[in-house]
Amino acid sequence: MEELAIKIRIYDRQYPMKVQATDEASVRKAGELINNQIKAYRDKFGITDIQDLLAMVAFDCLVDSLKIKKTVEEDQQLIEKNVDSMIQLIDRVLA
Repeated sequence: MEELAIKIRIYDRQYPMKVQATDEASVRKAGELINNQIKAYRDKFGITDIQDLLAMVAFDCLVDSLKIKKTVEEDQQLIEKNVDSMIQLIDRVLA
């Protein structure tokens, strides 16, 4: 896999990093989303401290991640239950 050296600007700092070529678009999009969220919090709440803004963005990202994880786990449980039900139906038909 090809590795690229890129720079991502978050707020007023640039962060050099190496990413896989296939991940470049996602990494750049993540930087853009972070900057948009920082701007939204700054505009909405009048917060100017970058540490506070970054903490709020990080917190929101983690909350969203936990919600998605919970949904995925619930979906997996439902799928397993449905597959088990189908297996039982097939076993009854074949018996």
